[in-house]
Amino acid sequence: MGNLKKLGSRKNLLIGTGFVALLAALGITQAVVDKTVAAQTTGMMAPHFEVDPLWPKPLPNHWVLGSTIGVFVDTDDHVWIIHRSSATLNNNEKPLELKTGECCAGAPPVLEFDQEGNLLRHWGGPGEGFEWPDSNHGIFIDYKGNVWIGGNGGPDSQILKFTKDGKFLMQIGKKGARRDANAGAGTGEGQVAGYKGGSNDTENFGRVAKIWVDRQANEAYIADGYLNKRVAVLDADTGKMKRWWGAYGNRPDDTPMPPYDPAAAPTQQFHNPVHCADMSVDRVIYVCDRAGDRLQLFTPEGKFIKEAFYETNTKNAGSVWDIAFSKDPQQKYIFIADGVNEKVKIIDRATLTELTTFGDGGRQPGQFYGVHSIAIDSKGNLYTTETYEGKRLQRFMLKGMAPVTAMNQGALATWPKAR
Repeated sequence: MGNLKKLGSRKNLLIGTGFVALLAALGITQAVVDKTVAAQTTGMMAPHFEVDPLWPKPLPNHWVLGSTIGVFVDTDDHVWIIHRSSATLNNNEKPLELKTGECCAGAPPVLEFDQEGNLLRHWGGPGEGFEWPDSNHGIFIDYKGNVWIGGNGGPDSQILKFTKDGKFLMQIGKKGARRDANAGAGTGEGQVAGYKGGSNDTENFGRVAKIWVDRQANEAYIADGYLNKRVAVLDADTGKMKRWWGAYGNRPDDTPMPPYDPAAAPTQQFHNPVHCADMSVDRVIYVCDRAGDRLQLFTPEGKFIKEAFYETNTKNAGSVWDIAFSKDPQQKYIFIADGVNEKVKIIDRATLTELTTFGDGGRQPGQFYGVHSIAIDSKGNLYTTETYEGKRLQRFMLKGMAPVTAMNQGALATWPKAR
């Protein structure tokens, strides 16, 4: 009889414990539901995207991409990229070049795609009359249809301008000038009275990351860059330097800085690299201080307006790599490429508040490995390129607005239906 009582008590205990666990699970589930419903009813909305896993089409001629380091969409909604081709391919990726197999070879550095993903034009690399960068970086198509290219290789102190067919138009700066003329800059040497080298050079650059051309004033804004610590502004026709500035509008200073420390006060100079300098429709210049995890805003004259920080515990290569503005008339949203945390941030431009993100590390469509550059077409679709071993161009289709239900959405995927 005593054993029966013990068994009954044990059974009741198990039932009671299971019931409590069930209630706890239901409570957790309800909490998740409540949180989701609350998020959906706050009224906070953001653009919603899906990856297009079949865009662009495969390249011809057994061509493959190297580290893909720039993207821009022109007025015809054609997508232009620049990549580092064979210089960043392993030998087992280019047997065709090495004559050890049938596939593959590095594609030409500059490629143009239409909306269907067809390759239209291809060109680039060393030629007559100009000095191609050791490590090309960034591409911009201006309102006249000219193609601007920078470079962040060791001696790259120049900017190049071509037609869309690859005809050379102009070189600004001389390759090797920054390294040779200011070789002591890394130790604070060479900054003698009256010297205009380094980040205050009026003729050369220091490993340019990106270029942005303003139609209204016909000026080119240079994110200068991987060696220098400034935004430089040029006459877009002559290449003449008009003005330049550093962080907070300060005069640039090449004195070495300690590595970024999220616990320290913000530095009064940009970190390397200064990775973008793009203009919004209301003529505000947005500057990516990549390794400083910050976006700084200026007037076109270089007067500091304000700044915002993102993922401030990100060290390494930083969290603010490149930006694109949404295509509504007010450019309500900013999209930030973050190549360390492997995602795209969606930012409210008025408040600089992060609304949500998408992406994750990986090699599948909708994932990233070194998401480096970002651009947008007239329909609001986003295009990203990946550096390092990512070596890829992806398209994300705008699917309208959606409630923000998660700060980090993870990889966005849509797949072709089974036939």
